[in-house]
Amino acid sequence: MIRIYHNPRCRKSRAGLEFLKTHNLPCEVVDYMKSPLSYETFKALIHKSGLKAEDLVRKQEDLYKKELKGKQLNEEAWISLLLQHPQLLKRPLVQHGNKVIWADPPEEINKIL
Repeated sequence: MIRIYHNPRCRKSRAGLEFLKTHNLPCEVVDYMKSPLSYETFKALIHKSGLKAEDLVRKQEDLYKKELKGKQLNEEAWISLLLQHPQLLKRPLVQHGNKVIWADPPEEINKIL
């Protein structure tokens, strides 16, 4: 089963979901803005992506620009920050089995199928 961590207000996230639907790929949609991710779930997503938490931060957000740019935080601090401010999380994240990818552009999803 494919799981998409989705923010319906985000154009890129909607494009990822549309890609899955267009290719008839059944998926579970997780609206992480309405149902926040647990620490354990988020940590597992990061591990399965092969990335660091900081790599999943949307650096174009005002919160990042005004308060975080240039700060040196450890992995746990970035995880905590992303859980407290989910709008900073790059999207969509797509999980298939033990692989997670940041699906921008949506065609990136093909890499984990």
